[in-house]
Amino acid sequence: MVGSRGAPGRGATTEIQGSRGLSMKVRFGPFELASELRQVLKNGVEVHLTPKAFDLLELLIAEAPRVLRKNELHDRLWPGTFVSDATLVGLVKEVRRALDDRDATSPLIRTAHGVGYAFAGTLERVVGRPAVTRWIVADTRRIPLPIGEHVIGRDPAAAVFLDVPGVSRRHARIVISDGGALLEDLGSKNGTKLRNKSVTGVMPLRDGDEIHVGPSRLIFYASATNISTETIL
Repeated sequence: MVGSRGAPGRGATTEIQGSRGLSMKVRFGPFELASELRQVLKNGVEVHLTPKAFDLLELLIAEAPRVLRKNELHDRLWPGTFVSDATLVGLVKEVRRALDDRDATSPLIRTAHGVGYAFAGTLERVVGRPAVTRWIVADTRRIPLPIGEHVIGRDPAAAVFLDVPGVSRRHARIVISDGGALLEDLGSKNGTKLRNKSVTGVMPLRDGDEIHVGPSRLIFYASATNISTETIL
């Protein structure tokens, strides 16, 4: 969804595209969200959010000021998977805590009682393509891998969510650092393979590597090419 809104002293909103794989860099108050980096900063310091909580915040911002109904949030955050309403409520609470969103008269995350949730803050949005140097392709999904740990598995909170029989809840993980990318099996039942070899310890990843997580095939990519950004104020 594309929108435009603003308020004196709190920034202005410019046109952006939707979330989940598209470039989006957004400022609101002391916070900044960069979708491709999967990162939220407060006054330049990273704010911790679980992967699904980040997805929820990104989605609400991308669709602001529209109210997203609960069933739509379920479908977009956990496609093809049954998750209770309590899980969604827990994610909303996590996002509110991370944003210190406690002012009931001017909330960032607004509850439309009996319907769903919306992002109600005033936004300054920056459209661009921050460099994503490493990513995974799973089926048709392109999942950026910024610096940090990325769990692969059937756990809905996993960074690389695979709802496939034969994949453990926490099957494997990829750890990204300035020095490179490492793959590790997390004691899964059906094992992890890299370049057709079983992963028994920590193994380095290279561009184009095939990873088999149980029956699922993933492709790891790494690129040293930076992509320029364009700021729209």
